[in-house]
Amino acid sequence: MRALACLFVALQATFSVRTEMVVLPVTVSDARGHSVAGLAETDFRVYDEGRLQPITFFRGGDVPITIGLVVDHSQSMGLKLAAVNAAAVAFARSGRAGDELFVVTFSDRVRTLPLGGQLFTSDPAVLDGALVAEPPGGRTALYDAVAEALRHLTSGRSDRKALVVVTDGGDNASHLKYRGVRDLARESQAVIYGIGLIGAEFQDENPEILKRLCRDSGGVAYFPGAPRDVAGAFVEIARDMREQYTLGFVPGAAKSGKAFHTVKVTALGPTGNRLRVRTRSGYSMRPPP
Repeated sequence: MRALACLFVALQATFSVRTEMVVLPVTVSDARGHSVAGLAETDFRVYDEGRLQPITFFRGGDVPITIGLVVDHSQSMGLKLAAVNAAAVAFARSGRAGDELFVVTFSDRVRTLPLGGQLFTSDPAVLDGALVAEPPGGRTALYDAVAEALRHLTSGRSDRKALVVVTDGGDNASHLKYRGVRDLARESQAVIYGIGLIGAEFQDENPEILKRLCRDSGGVAYFPGAPRDVAGAFVEIARDMREQYTLGFVPGAAKSGKAFHTVKVTALGPTGNRLRVRTRSGYSMRPPP
């Protein structure tokens, strides 16, 4: 009898490990574009491939986040990096207790910067030291950098994860193609935000790539007019992160066999009015072990 009980516990543990919850970061606004706070779980509906799903996890308000800063250090960024680095450090200082950050820089090569021997840091001074130690030069391996940052995010302790990608152009040096990065993003729980410093002097720029990557993950791409305006974009991103809801469900539609599942979230206000919802477009099912 004891052996059967132990086997039952073991099977329960195995089932728990293999059942993956889909986590959706959700931003809600009214018809005027103003953020809507104070909603309850019952105000939301989640649809997986058009089928209503029970919400198994709900949280609103400001919670700790694991954040990756993905910063372009190609040659064309040389005169812009001082403003970008200062804005990134100010962004780190504005965080809450429990946030953890890391930095990936990219040019021809991709580097996850050392942070005092740790995978993540909550210390803006450590972040600042890492950023300024990496000189600009080379071309732009944007896709490879985003992929590396998505992999690194999996080591973070928070169930809320985000990337902030700062670049002044399109990709011209990656081994990966857009489709590979898109698939990694679909498997990730991360929201991707973009800050695009584009201008006529950079011929390889392609803002649509950054917009699409952010949109598919539930994030937003910002295009400040000058490097000095990067700080404002970081402020907007910080606000967006703090005002999100987090919804989770266990995907019952996995039996359909589709690799990619579309997701839709709706929300109603206190008077029954339909609200605007932004979240990622879907998720990819990982094959069972």
